[in-house]
Parts: sequence; structure tokens; C-alpha cells
Amino acid sequence: MPTYLLGIIQPSGPAAPPEMLEPIMREVGAVDQAMRDAGVWVFSGGLHDPSTATVLRARDGGVVVTDGPFAEVKEQLGGLTIVDVADLDEALTWGGRLAAATTLPVEVRPFQG
Repeated sequence: MPTYLLGIIQPSGPAAPPEMLEPIMREVGAVDQAMRDAGVWVFSGGLHDPSTATVLRARDGGVVVTDGPFAEVKEQLGGLTIVDVADLDEALTWGGRLAAATTLPVEVRPFQG
């Protein structure tokens, strides 16, 4: 079965207030549980703010370390879920459910191999 990344794309900036975030997190939890029940869930998790990122670049036989995100953007990967499903159609179905639950765009991308 192919494995897919369901990447949650969130806007840069402060988090939503708790009164908005709580019902969204309940919906996300329900979709997560449905994936587990269906046997397709592999892993999921949220990411800290992009300002916590460290970028490593190979340069002149060494590695250069830079604090912060790779690029300034209006949206970034805010969380991810990995699913092991029959095909792209099934991945898109789960990605659609996750998009509806989060109210955010979800990028569906297959892993190589």
C-alpha cells in the first residue's frame, strides 16, 4: 500500500484563539481516530512555529547552520499526518476530511519507493 503525507498548511502569525481552536481540535481528533480505526494511520503531529527551525546547508566541505525558517512565507507546514492507503483516491479522501476538520489547506503527496 502506498504511503502519503497529508501536510496541513497554516498561515503565518499568531495561533487562533482558544474558542476557535477547541472545536477544530475536536474535529481533527475525530478524523485522526477514524484513520486509526480504518487502519491507515501511521503517524501525525503538529509543528512548532517556523521561528524555531534551524536550516543546515552543505557548503565548502562543511555545514552552515542558520536559525529560523528557510524562507519568509505567508503559509507554512504546520502539521502532518502519514497514511498508508490503497491509492491516491483514498489519500485524497482522508486529506479532504482533514481539510474540512482543520479548515486549512492540506497538501497530499506520495512518498517515493
